[in-house]
Amino acid sequence: MTDNVHGGAEMAETKRYLVAGEWRAGTETFEVTNPYDGSLVAEVASPSSADIEAAVQAAHDTFDEARKLPVHARAEALMHISRAIEARLDEAAELIVREGGKPLKWAKGEAARAVSTFRWAAEEVRRGHDEVMRLDTEAALGSRMGIIRNFPLGPVLAIAPFNFPINLVAHKMAPAIAVGAPIVIKPATKTPLGALFLGELFCETDLPVGMLSVLPVRGSEAGEMAKDERFAKISFTGSSEVGWGIKRDAPKKAVTLELGGNAGVIVHSDADLAHAAKRIAFGGFYQAGQSCISVQRVLVHEDVSEEFNGLLAAEVGKLKTGDTMDPDTDVGPVIDHESLERISAWVDEAVQSGAELLVGGKREDPCYSPTVLVKTDEDMKVRCEEIFGPVITVGTYSDYEGAIAEVNNSKYGLQAGVFTSDLNRIMLAHRDIVVGGVIVNDVSSFRADQMPYGGSKDSGFGREGLKYAMEEMTEPRILVLSNIPL
Repeated sequence: MTDNVHGGAEMAETKRYLVAGEWRAGTETFEVTNPYDGSLVAEVASPSSADIEAAVQAAHDTFDEARKLPVHARAEALMHISRAIEARLDEAAELIVREGGKPLKWAKGEAARAVSTFRWAAEEVRRGHDEVMRLDTEAALGSRMGIIRNFPLGPVLAIAPFNFPINLVAHKMAPAIAVGAPIVIKPATKTPLGALFLGELFCETDLPVGMLSVLPVRGSEAGEMAKDERFAKISFTGSSEVGWGIKRDAPKKAVTLELGGNAGVIVHSDADLAHAAKRIAFGGFYQAGQSCISVQRVLVHEDVSEEFNGLLAAEVGKLKTGDTMDPDTDVGPVIDHESLERISAWVDEAVQSGAELLVGGKREDPCYSPTVLVKTDEDMKVRCEEIFGPVITVGTYSDYEGAIAEVNNSKYGLQAGVFTSDLNRIMLAHRDIVVGGVIVNDVSSFRADQMPYGGSKDSGFGREGLKYAMEEMTEPRILVLSNIPL
């Protein structure tokens, strides 16, 4: 919902926030600006402490009604949202471009994925995952049977990041609706409009209004909300430092953390090098590197490294950087000036310490040119930290198991990619690379919305992906039927 507020000769759009079915204006606002050209996208109203309290209490009060909703009511609401996004796909994509600086081609892909995310949630809740268990397995147990059902834990607090302002919100909102759990969503303040857009679509359903609130509050306020005893579940996507802090401060809550990464990709000598180069050029730069599973570290077998580097440089050279509304643009800006400064500083520091530029290394405000570094050391920030920008490093290896060890030589473990045609190497990678997902003959950046998604080590705790997120928002409860004929 929006208001028009006069500002000089122009009309600035003011977006209200959603509190249990009511669009509120508050008393303060903040600006959302386009990362590419700095233009004002919207003025967004800031929730007050009273609004936060109202939203949390509404979620708490609605839980008893929400958990008893029949499957058809939840599934129909989810399908309505899915169809509504699809009907407004161009609008959703443009919103993603304007507030997040994502190139139009990738914004359209994100919007289309959100259509699938809500549809998958509807399909999963209709499918059901209840169990029947025979308990007459020992003479001492008697004639018994167990019925196991999954019940929602309680209200959910969802804290979402800036890089997928619609689909990553959908990955929290859709499973919560599916299991019958009220949810309060805290979107990133840099990109709150996607969550507010989904809030509008929720309001078109027949679900209880208290099942959803969207509050674009500051991070410190979200941290305090996470401690509130009325939330039984927290779903957080963002930085490792903040995420683990939330888990530490909420020891009795169920917590899912989707955190950082610096994904490794192995290219073996038997790989299709042209295909690998093309996919790595995509996986390292399609979000301007601003994805937790973006390719960051590439390891190439020494026998084919020279050929591969030439192919990769050519593919990266084809990428178009610039205007995010141009349908041919591949790489847009990074989210803000601070990120640009950090990325530039890390690359400069690596080069000064002996790394060499294969491609890029140029700051073109508000963008950073797609950059490939070679001859990096393991302690350089461009390799050991999450750069979250359009920069990848390429190194060589002689031993495949050594390459696996190098991929594991990281505090992160979200996803990895392996290019090889050998089944034994594929299975070895699956067994030994300590990550949430290994992608074969493609990059770490691949994600299908229904698959389990999450990380090991500092990359997170728990899994998303509709079925798996629903499991993490519920708990199994068994009903034992005694002395029954079996």
